[in-house]
Amino acid sequence: MLDKLFHLRENNTNFKTEIVAGITSFMTIAYILAVNPNILSETGMDKNAVLLATTFAAFFGTMAMAFLANYPFVLAPGMGLNAYFAYTVVLGRGYSWQLALLAVFAEGIIFILMSLTNVRESIFNAIPKTLKSAVSVGIGMFITFVGLQNAKLIVANSATLVTYQHFKGELFASVGIGAILALIGTLITAVMMVKNVKGSILYGIVITWLMGIICEITGIYVPNPDAGMFSVIPSGLISFDFSSITKTFGQVFDFSTINIGIFDFIVVVFAFLFVDLFDTLGTLIGVSENAGMLDENGKLPRVRGALLADALATTVGAVLGTSTTTTVVESASGVAQGGRTGLTAVTAAVLFLVSAVFSPVFLAIPSFATAPALIIVGFLMMGSISKIDFSDKSEAIPAFLTIIAMPLAYSVAEGIAIGFISWTLINLIIGKSREKNINPLMYVLTVLFILKYILL
Repeated sequence: MLDKLFHLRENNTNFKTEIVAGITSFMTIAYILAVNPNILSETGMDKNAVLLATTFAAFFGTMAMAFLANYPFVLAPGMGLNAYFAYTVVLGRGYSWQLALLAVFAEGIIFILMSLTNVRESIFNAIPKTLKSAVSVGIGMFITFVGLQNAKLIVANSATLVTYQHFKGELFASVGIGAILALIGTLITAVMMVKNVKGSILYGIVITWLMGIICEITGIYVPNPDAGMFSVIPSGLISFDFSSITKTFGQVFDFSTINIGIFDFIVVVFAFLFVDLFDTLGTLIGVSENAGMLDENGKLPRVRGALLADALATTVGAVLGTSTTTTVVESASGVAQGGRTGLTAVTAAVLFLVSAVFSPVFLAIPSFATAPALIIVGFLMMGSISKIDFSDKSEAIPAFLTIIAMPLAYSVAEGIAIGFISWTLINLIIGKSREKNINPLMYVLTVLFILKYILL
């Protein structure tokens, strides 16, 4: 039955592989269950309500991906988008969080229309193969950087912006030990990967977490909430109190909180629209390219279903009470474990739903335990760099700019924007527009990207 529903044999996979891949994807993105409520609660939203909204939105979106597109991609409230929601729209511009949810809802409706009318699919197919490979590599570097930051192996520095962790000082028992455990976890995961151990990324997460528990019990690791280092021992097992969801559910339609002009509202919606559109396209391109899912023309079969699932998740997530729900780059960890069908997504979706009940357990998974997974997946995604023709500078330079911009700008969307602009302008100026048969949409998008930097 499952083979018929998800075409397992057709995609050269099996039940066990898909289940392990789904668990891996979930464990890698599970940190969002702790991070998203912490970020959005700064706007005045109830933290428990946001946690439940996060789990339900992720469940709905990931299930939609499974049955509308049969792909192993996971959806959850996106990092970066939640920060824009909280720190720019609400805290920065003084708008209410209800209005911010309304902007996300409006963005989702627009995306549904774009998905049904092939606009997003056309944009996906218009992107040159070189840039698709570059996006995959760039996302790999980006999520490696995220992993290094989550582990506190790379930290902020006033002089150089970032630097490596100094394993000394008063924070050694918390930050330092966490970073060391992440290094050990990365080594263990790498060794298992070299030995071709099935489920090595998932095992790496669990083993690192267990080491953290042992260190906390023995007093080697000391939680320090002020430093972002929390207890790794679950405070309990289950919680059936779902009443707090009423504090955010449906608040998107509370028009009494609107304190903004129509033009300003359109600007906010467009900003959400822009980042979500190209974060999603970037993730689909990068993960699909790495998994060999793109066809000979660089197109992703059933991409319309994938984009529609993403749009529906954004809309439903806003109604539930969370920032933009989108396809997350951490999906690459499940794909790296062999996940190829919607069964991987269903597994992750069910775990999101279960996490609403077992939230104390999942909230205890520390970021330093999931960091090794992100670092190793970043390595795996680097393989697409071999598909870039570095002998053709008109292709290689935009590809390089795309790759380097993603980790440095801390945004998949910004990397794509810089890649689009540079690729189109370079090939137009040197007179290769006809030779490369540049899709007219590339010109349109290039102009829009330039206007975005000028106006937003």
